[in-house]
This record gives sequence, structure tokens and C-alpha cells, in this order.
Amino acid sequence: MRKAQILIALFILGIFLFGQGVVFAQEVAESVATEPPRPPLIAITMGETQKPLAVGIQIMILLTVLTLAPAILIMVTSFTRLIVVFSFLRQALGTQQAPPNQVLISLALFLTMFIMSPVITKINTESLQPYLHEEITQQQALDRAEAPIRTFMFKQVREKDLSLFVDIAKLKQPKNYTEIPTHVLIPAFMISELRLAFQVGFLIFLPFLVIDLVVGSVLMSMGMMMLPPIMVSLPFKLILFVLADGWYLVVGSMVKSFG
Repeated sequence: MRKAQILIALFILGIFLFGQGVVFAQEVAESVATEPPRPPLIAITMGETQKPLAVGIQIMILLTVLTLAPAILIMVTSFTRLIVVFSFLRQALGTQQAPPNQVLISLALFLTMFIMSPVITKINTESLQPYLHEEITQQQALDRAEAPIRTFMFKQVREKDLSLFVDIAKLKQPKNYTEIPTHVLIPAFMISELRLAFQVGFLIFLPFLVIDLVVGSVLMSMGMMMLPPIMVSLPFKLILFVLADGWYLVVGSMVKSFG
């Protein structure tokens, strides 16, 4: 009997809460209906009619863009050169997982933000803020945001790499940089960054390679062939790197190389 009374009380409470929820929903709907419609922050359109897509499709497209954001960051910024050089530096030192990947990636990301800060500031002032204040259209905002990034990539890319992808794409010989499409510029920029990163990695490897050769020769002359040379050379590499202020030299040289 007592259980039945409890169930009846819960049932009555549920009906009451449901009624209050319906009233609240009606009030919210009426308030939204009376407010003037606001333009969306990002309006994705398709076709010549320029009609905005459904909200669900826009959310799906935005989520896709956010998923690809790390790849976009790697492709069009200084991140590629930095992380490759840091990986070569760790291999040259022979420290295995020190510094760990998280530290190297974080350092490369913050240095990327530092190097790209003029580009980010220009995009914010000339593209994002005017669009948020409804002074320009979405297409104009995208064009203005693309221009500083293209300028940065053109400063770092080699003409030889650009010519390679222009020939692969079977495009007419461009008269100036404005005629080169972005989808041709990005891969040329990436292989230019990889080439320069490998050159820096070679220079980083040389002093540590000399230490390995000297230590290996000394161990062979002493008949200590069973002792791994890396066990003896690692402390010498670390002390050389610290005395030479290696992080200052490497990071300073990498940042100045984008000037």
C-alpha cells in the first residue's frame, strides 16, 4: 500500500514538472519569436542563389574543418620545419624519449604562434573583425585571410619547388605570384620546409657524430668492445650541448630563419 502511494506521488510530481517544462518552453519560443533574427557568425552557402545551408549541414562542415585544423596548421605554417629539426636534434643527442614528444610538440606549437603572430594579427584586423562587424561578406573575409598566409609561404618556398607543382598541375606559366593557386603553393611550401629542415638536421648531427667516432675509437683501442659506445658518448654529448647553450642556438637560428 505504501509503495503504491509513493508511485502515485512520483507520478503526480512528474506530471507537474512536465507541465512546468511545457510552459517554460512556450515562453522561450514566444521570446525568440519576438526578437529580430540575428545573422549567423558563419553562413555557409552553396550555388549561385547564395542560400544558406541547413544548420545541421553547417555544423557538420564546421566539425570537419575543426578536425582538419591540425593538418592545416602543419601545412601552411612554420610548424613542419620546427618539429622536424627538433626530432633530428633528439636523435643526434641519442636521448631516446627525452625531451618527450609532448614537450617537443608544445615547444614547436608555441614557437609557431610566435613566428606567425604578425600573420595572425593581420588576419584578425583585416578579415575577422570586419566580418564580425558585418562590414564585409564571408567571401571577402576568406580572401583577406588567405592573402597574408600566401605571402608568408611565398617568402619561404623555392621557385624550383613551385615550378615542379605548376608543371605537374599542367598550368600555364604564371606571370606573377597571384596567378599561382593555393592548392599548388601548399605542397611546394611543404617540400621546401622539409628540405631546409633536413639541411639543418645534417648540420646538427655533425658535432655529435664526431663525439661518437672518437668514443668508439677509444673503446676499440682499449679492447672494451662489449661496452656500447652510446653509454659513454651520451654524457659528453649532453655536456657539449649544455656548454654551447644548444637550445638558445637552435631555437634562435630557427626563428631567425623565417625573417
